[in-house]
Amino acid sequence: MFQVNEFELIIDKEHLSAKANMDIDKELFYSFKDGDKPILRIYNWEESFTYGASQKKEELDFEYGKSSAKRITGGGILLHGHDISYCIVTSVSSIKNASVKRSYEELCKFILEFYKSLSLKPAFAKDIKEIELFKSSFCQVGFEPYDIIIEGKKIGGNAQKRSRHTILQHGSIPLKSINHPKGGYSLEDLGIVLSEDEVMQSLVKSFRRVYGAKKAQVA
Repeated sequence: MFQVNEFELIIDKEHLSAKANMDIDKELFYSFKDGDKPILRIYNWEESFTYGASQKKEELDFEYGKSSAKRITGGGILLHGHDISYCIVTSVSSIKNASVKRSYEELCKFILEFYKSLSLKPAFAKDIKEIELFKSSFCQVGFEPYDIIIEGKKIGGNAQKRSRHTILQHGSIPLKSINHPKGGYSLEDLGIVLSEDEVMQSLVKSFRRVYGAKKAQVA
């Protein structure tokens, strides 16, 4: 079980470029030391896209928004600018029996709680028998085990980067509908309209509530 007493909280309200956001996540991962406090980062984007660690930009033949960047995690192309993202960095030892499956289950709990707080009923794709799992070069098109499904629609995915001692997990919460065939579904499509600030505050509240997190060192 993942439990947190003290954690470092980073909230970036500025709409950063894809490169700036991914550089920050990368730095948080590689500078994290075993014994450090878990980090929760919540952040904003300019209109842009990111792509998975195994994808090559020159082979994508795709452009969207003002910027793009490679993630240190896997998966496909993900459009940004209408979403809020989170990043958790923690030690492997902070999660009991921290297999990949176990760590996804634990670190997604606060995201599920966030959606439940909006009176929605989220579930993992792997737990819905009607959904056939498959990968796609676009994140919001495919269905992977720990994608979050609401009313039969994929609302978002989650991805990890792991080392011997450290886990980074990040994902996005789409707030607004966008007119793009690879954009996927959003809270707005589900009839929920929230400001960026409301979503950021609600994510922090859900994190505190689910993991028992009391003390936050605000960076």
